[in-house]
Formats: sequence, structure tokens, C-alpha cells
Amino acid sequence: MSEQRGSGKMPGRGGGPGMGGPGGMGGMGMPVQKAKNFKGTLRRLVGYLRPQRFKLLAVFFTAILSTAFAIYSPKVLGEATTKLFEGMMGKINGDPNAHFDLAGIWQIVLFLASLYIISSLFSYIQQFLMAGVAQKTVYGLRNEVNAKLGRLPLKYFDGRTNGEILSRAVNDVDNISNTLQQSLTQLITSVITIVGVIIMMLTISPWLTLILLLTLPLSMIVIRGAASKSQKYFKTQQMELGQLNGHVEEMYSGHKIVKAYGREEQSVAKFDSINERLYESGWKAQFVSGNIMPLMSMVSNIGYVFISVVGGIMVTKGSITIGNIQAFIQYARQFSMPLVQTANIANVIQSTIASAERVFELLDEEEEIPEVADNAAVTLIEPRGDVAMHGVSFGYKEDALLIENMDIDVKSGQMVAIVGPTGAGKTTLVNLLMRFYELNAGHITIDGQDITRMKRGHLRNLYGMVLQDTWLFNGTIRDNIAYGRIGATEDEIVEAAKAAHADHFIRTLPEGYETVLNEEASNLSQGQKQLLTIARAILADPSILILDEATSSVDTRTEIHIQRAMHELMKDRTSFVIAHRLSTIRDADLILVMNHGSIIEKGTHTELLAQGGFYADLYYSQFTGGVAKASAG
Repeated sequence: MSEQRGSGKMPGRGGGPGMGGPGGMGGMGMPVQKAKNFKGTLRRLVGYLRPQRFKLLAVFFTAILSTAFAIYSPKVLGEATTKLFEGMMGKINGDPNAHFDLAGIWQIVLFLASLYIISSLFSYIQQFLMAGVAQKTVYGLRNEVNAKLGRLPLKYFDGRTNGEILSRAVNDVDNISNTLQQSLTQLITSVITIVGVIIMMLTISPWLTLILLLTLPLSMIVIRGAASKSQKYFKTQQMELGQLNGHVEEMYSGHKIVKAYGREEQSVAKFDSINERLYESGWKAQFVSGNIMPLMSMVSNIGYVFISVVGGIMVTKGSITIGNIQAFIQYARQFSMPLVQTANIANVIQSTIASAERVFELLDEEEEIPEVADNAAVTLIEPRGDVAMHGVSFGYKEDALLIENMDIDVKSGQMVAIVGPTGAGKTTLVNLLMRFYELNAGHITIDGQDITRMKRGHLRNLYGMVLQDTWLFNGTIRDNIAYGRIGATEDEIVEAAKAAHADHFIRTLPEGYETVLNEEASNLSQGQKQLLTIARAILADPSILILDEATSSVDTRTEIHIQRAMHELMKDRTSFVIAHRLSTIRDADLILVMNHGSIIEKGTHTELLAQGGFYADLYYSQFTGGVAKASAG
């Protein structure tokens, strides 16, 4: 079964530019994609975490312990400093009993080392548990998305680019995975650190804590000002980057045409223009966002100056020890970073919820009509291939019918040709036969059985398709032919290739049947690719064939061989042939002439020419003037 190969674009992840500022601060200025319904989407995403709630509680508990031990460490280190300071001051003041309490200091050092080890151990457990939570959650979400894609009707894929669907199924799910794995644990740790540091600072000195907190509004003003300014530049940068990527992809995919028309200079000039604009917006964005950290450091240093001055005065008055001042300064340094991280993570979470919303939109899309229950499903054991359409009406929109009240009765083994101008409804008719779309009215039967009473998989296994646009996957030629039937033997694969006149060219390749096709199968000619899809259809041995100008991409001599092979294949099989070259369907048992979704003429080739109607005009238009008409007469 051959289908059209998609050529969708895989969008790049948009988080790269802007995150490179010092200390990771560049992300503060990145344009953030926002969800339409933040609360509702967040609630739904949390629902996916509910089965992992006990592990999440363990993550939260270990995060508290890890952070608590890390926060307590500066206080312990301050005690060691105090002991050293007291011993030194005693020596300076000539106190005969003054000495350095090395034993006490070593006890503190050992205790401090154990705190760091325990903190690291709990941090390891936290990361281990969170990795399991994140991956299991996203594993389930990916499976749900994949299953959903299999249940969506063809109209969903027709109405969207491959790139958009891939972005939701891959990039957005990956964004959720990264946030659960990294940002969520970082958010928990940052919040606990902020609360813990404030508590420890208050136990040391409420007055010094108040001085530090007074610098917060100034920090927020600096961050907000720099972030809002860089946001504008980052937005321009992303826009220019998208234009550059689009231009490069266009020029790469169409480089032969560009060279053929001598447009290389114009292409390079356009690239240079976009690249120049990208450079201008890029360096401005990075410069402004890169200044956030130095500005934050400046504000923090102002706070350190006040803390040092006031703390020094308090030490001289004996109201606080020097070790506590040292611990307080360490806490002050620990305090600013979690604040910035929390603001950064808030942006990441906004973007993640937007990604989750896009994934949930896909999951909420209207699915195909549910299949008939297993106990009521009809299975054709020995299908004959009688196909009938009675009163069939169909339109992509309810108020605009494309096919209206169509009746067809095709007997087993007949060859039915479908002809007509572009947009006449030929491909739509085939899609209806395979139930890729649901009818607005009427019904289609195979061997007298309504196709809606069959499982879709069983129905589609009755058909074999060879389309004008080939679809081959990255794998060996053998695997691509064997795709037509599960469990096909080597002899059957070779026989199918011979019947399609593909065996000869396959054996001329260095690796023969083991030749690996690249992603676009560009290491074969279009005609060779078509031969492989025909071999695949021959191997499938279907009851009903659908051929869409299957020989249009091969040379005349090869076409003659393929036509013979196809005629042999079509013996005793019902076949629907979408034809553009009318000379190839003269022997058809029935020709359906379609225009604007309706069958306007039907009959054999000779009968339709005798009528002198639409088909006759279409047929003669493909030949030179009246020569064909005279010879036909």
C-alpha cells in the first residue's frame, strides 16, 4: 500500500536564543508563549501527575531535607569562624588562658562535611525520583498522543501542515518533559531556599534581615526594567530567526530551480539582509539580558555594604558574633539567586502550560466515528470485490456538498476508470471507498455488506493502492516491498519485484535488495521508486486495487512492461483507476466521468466517444487537433 509522503517542516525549539546571558539570566527577556486558559490547563496537567503523587511527595520531602541541610551549613561554618576569632582576640589581648580550640573546630568541620554529604545524598534521591515521575508521566502522555493520532480522521491532517502536527506531538511534549524533569525540582528547591534562608537570617538578626529585604524592591525594578526592554529585542530576534530558517529551507529544497534560473545572487542578498537584521536584534537582546546579572550584583553589593557596616557596629557592641555576620552574608548571597530562578521558572512554566494546552487541543479533537463492536463487526472471509455506492453525498462542509446523490454498481473483476479535470472529486471518491471520510448521506457496500459494519483495518486491507506520489521509508528495498504483506517470504518479495519489472534494476545496485533508502529515497529515480510501490501492491495481493496514474513517472518502455504487469495483477480483481492520460484506460469496463463532484457521464471508451460529450472533448484535447478524432472515427 503506497501513500503520499509528507514533507512537513519540523520547527526548531525556540528556547535557544536568549538563554545564553551570564548566569543563565538571558531567559528573563525571552518572549513567553502564554496559554489561553492557564488554570484549566494546569489543573489538567496536574491530573497526569496524580498517579505519581506518592513519589512527588517523596520528591518534596527529600527537597526539603536536602535544602535544609544546605541552608544550615553557613550557620555551622560561622561557629567555626567565631571560635577562631575568639582565640585570636584572646591572644592579641594577652589573655593567658586564650587558645585556639582546634578540637572544637575539627568537630565543627566534620559536622559540616557530614551536612554537605547528607544534603547531596537527599539531592541525588530527589533527582532520581523526579526523573521517574517525569518520564513515566510523559511516557503516558506520548502514548495517548500517538493513539489519538491513529483515531483522528483524515480531514484533521488535511487541514494542518505536517510541521504543526509534529510540533505538538514531539516538541510540545518534549517541552513538558524538560519542565517536569528540571524546572519543577528547581522551583521546589528555590522556594524552600527562600523560606529557609529568611528563617535563618531572622534567627541571626531581624534588623539585618530588614536591611536586606529593603533592597528587594530595587532588585525587582532593575529586573523588570531590563527584562521588558530585552523582551522587545528577543521578539524581533525570534521573528527574524524564523524568516531566516524559512528562507534557508526554501533555497535548500529548491536549489536546483534557483540555479536553473540564475537566482543565486538574489538568494544570497536576501539571506544577507535577513542575517543582518538578525544580528542587530540578537546582539541587542543578548547585551541587555546579559546586563541583568551585573545590575543584580550591584544592588546586592549595596545591600552587603549596609549589612557589613551595621553588622560591624553590632559586633563591636557585642550584640552579635562575627561568625553570625559571616553566615548572614552567605545567606544574603544565597537569597538573591533563588529569587531570580523563581522568576525565570515562572516564564518557563508559562511556556510549558502553553505547550500542554496545544497537546490537549490535539487530544480533544473530534475523532473518527467509533468502530463497530467486535461481536457485530462483519468480516469478509473470501471477498469477491463487488462495490456499490447508493445515494452517496459528501462534502467537507455540511453546506457545500462535493459529491451529491452518487450511484455506482461495480461487479467483481471489473476495471473502473475515474476521469475528470482537477478538483472534480476523483481522489475524494477513493477516500470515501476506503472510509477515510464519513458520508453525509447514502451508503457504500462491498459484497453487499455496508462498510460501516466492518472494522476500518479489515476494510482497508481489502484494498491495494499505488499512488502517483510515492511513499517509501528509511530502510532496505526488501523491507519497503515487504511492507505490503506481513510475513512475506524472500521468494514472494522477489516474485513481486519481477512482476513489477523492478528486479532487474534492484540487482544492478551495489547492495541489491539490501540497498538502504535514505529519508527521502533520493538515491533512487522517481520511476524506480514507483516500481517499488507497484511491487509492494503486487505482494499485498488485495481484492480491490486503486491506481492513481501509477505509471506517470516512468519512461514509455517501462510503462509498457508495467501496464502488462498491472493488467495481470488486475485479472479477477475489481480495480479503480484514476486516469489523467486517457489513452491508458481504453480497455476499462466502465469509465466514470466526474466534474464538480458529480458523475456526468459513464460508459465504455467507445460509448463515451460516440456520445461526443465531455469525455470526448477531454480525450481529443490530449491529442493533436482532429487527427485523433479522425482516426477514432
